[in-house]
Formats: sequence, C-alpha cells, structure tokens
Amino acid sequence: MMDDSKSLQRDMGKQRTGIMGGTFNPVHIGHLLLAEAALSAEKLDNIMFIPSGQSYMKSQATIQPAALRLQMVKLAIADNPNFFVSDMEIRRSGNTYTCDTVTQLKQEQPQTDFFFLMGADCLFSLETWKNPDKIFASCTILAAVRNGTDTALMQEKCDYYADTYHADIRLLPFSETAISSTVIRQYIKEGRSIRYMVPDAVRLFIQDNKLYK
Repeated sequence: MMDDSKSLQRDMGKQRTGIMGGTFNPVHIGHLLLAEAALSAEKLDNIMFIPSGQSYMKSQATIQPAALRLQMVKLAIADNPNFFVSDMEIRRSGNTYTCDTVTQLKQEQPQTDFFFLMGADCLFSLETWKNPDKIFASCTILAAVRNGTDTALMQEKCDYYADTYHADIRLLPFSETAISSTVIRQYIKEGRSIRYMVPDAVRLFIQDNKLYK
C-alpha cells in the first residue's frame, strides 16, 4: 500500500519516473532486474534508460559507439511497456554529467518526480560527482542494497546526505547478480557463451555486428 505522500502525488497527477543511466556497454540482465525492482518497490510509472554520451569516468577506448549502445538498449527493453529509452546524453556534446541530465529533465518536466537508480558503490562516491547538490535537488536517489552490503553504513551515508544536502535517498533491496558488462565483454573475447546474461535480441545484435571481439 502506498503511503499518504505517494497517494497525494498520484492525486495531483504527478508522474513518477525512474532514471537508469549508464554506458550500457553492453546492457545486460542485471540492469533490467534492477529497473524492474525499482519500478515495483517505488510504484513508479516507468523507467527511462539513458545511455551515456562521453563518460568522463571511463576510458573511451573500450566503449562501443553511442549509436550501437543505444540500439542494444532499445532491443533489451522492447517487450516492456514500462521501459523507454532517451538519447539526450548522446545528443549532448562534451562530457556527460548526471547533474546536467537531471537538471534538464526537471526543467522540461516540472510535474514529474524523478528517481535516480544507482548501486551502493555510486552512493558512497556520489559527493565526488560534479555538482551533487543539483542532483539531490532534482531527484530522489534509489540506492540498491546488494548482497553483502553493509546496510548500516549505507544508511549512515544517506543520513549524511540528508543533513548536508537535504537529499531524499531510499534504500532499494536488490539481489545482486554476478553479471556485469565487464564480464560479458571478457566472455565474448574468450569465445564463451553470453546466452541468458543479456536479452537474446541483444546477444544476436552483438553477434551479427561482431562487437567486443
């Protein structure tokens, strides 16, 4: 059952949209499971997948062109009516910064409540991101509590952000998978199967385009 505040947001006609950002190099089942968990737990209306353009946190040498990563996300979410993809970061020139993305979204859709999904590692490093105050001002943070994560330590960090930035951060229980984009790329290089690690349409796209060889 939704609490009173969530019911009020519904009554006011506010949309509740989750934001799933990342390089998606490639997108995999773990991304989809986290998005679905957030959709259900927070009673979101939809999840917006936003492939990054030029990430300042990662080397561009191993990252596939944006158009290919975008297409893989489209294939991965095609059968879920609650998932959609945006190319806003790909269209933006220069480095990709989350603060710019969430600020733009809030300006364009002031009646939408945005929820930014991230893992525990990102939660602990979030203050080092560019303009974290703008991120906290534009959206609620949903931080995945993975297997083995120190929940008390995460809550302590959430309380710090709340006191320092007036941030709204919620912990999202999530059963971690061993799947990662790094592992998938390594498997492909070694000629091993990635079936069931990525949606089948994505697997065939990677195979047909000879990606990550």
